[in-house]
Amino acid sequence: MAAQKRAATALANGGLFELPDELAIDTDVARRVIVGFIRGQLRQAGFERALLALSGGIDSALVAFLTAEAVGPERLLAVLMPYRTSSPDSRQDAEAVVAALGCPSKLVDISPMVDGYFAGASDASEVQRGNFMARMRMAVVYDNSVAWGGLVVGTGNKTETLIGYTTLWGDSACAFNPIGDLYKSQVRQMAAAVGVPERIIRKAPSADLWPGQTDESEGEFSYPELDRLLYWMVDKRRAPDELVSLGFEPSMVERVRRMVAGAEFKRQVPPIAKLGPRTAGIDYLYPRRRPGSARRS
Repeated sequence: MAAQKRAATALANGGLFELPDELAIDTDVARRVIVGFIRGQLRQAGFERALLALSGGIDSALVAFLTAEAVGPERLLAVLMPYRTSSPDSRQDAEAVVAALGCPSKLVDISPMVDGYFAGASDASEVQRGNFMARMRMAVVYDNSVAWGGLVVGTGNKTETLIGYTTLWGDSACAFNPIGDLYKSQVRQMAAAVGVPERIIRKAPSADLWPGQTDESEGEFSYPELDRLLYWMVDKRRAPDELVSLGFEPSMVERVRRMVAGAEFKRQVPPIAKLGPRTAGIDYLYPRRRPGSARRS
């Protein structure tokens, strides 16, 4: 672990990314765990193929590299879904990942779908449009999962999940999520370890929902600082006064605490009013089984 921390610090000092010391991980171990997890999830569900929404960002790029390693690039379908205002750089970066992996890919322009829905709705906010784009992209991916015969792999990281920076039934929808327990800073460390193109690692994270949008400018935070706070708040279970004593601003501690608490509904399956003796998701719980001939992903 000490060697991994030294390597991570060297990368950070080289300007590739910023990594708080306490978040440095053993990338070799994490890589083996995640690759085994992907294989196990597919095997348990009875699938041999996988697919994902490839945006050109670091999260989906990392998941693409790990999934290709787990099942082989020929069994991974990357679906690129730009909108007319999407950054051309995002598409180029996504195509660079496809080229590096040699995996099949499909390009679907979601502009007609989104614009058709919002035709005449000039008062629709950027958030409305952004959420609809995310849900339209996932609808397209799941439609392709039928023809491809694979499971949809999630690309959301731990930071986004904790603060609720995700769209329900949009980018959060998936069959399983390989990087859901990696903070954004750790995603960067893993991405460097598996060979994600440096350009993708360096660029400012963005959901690319509208021109110029970035995660950090929209959320008014920096990922390294936010990740450190979440690590001490969630993983280490430090109380607010302890977090302040660690050097975090009281206003940021309270703001992030509210964000984490307010996003709990996004992290849980929809509650069911229990009436019968055994209720799905409550006391009727079984591991995933191999499906029969009729499969729906």
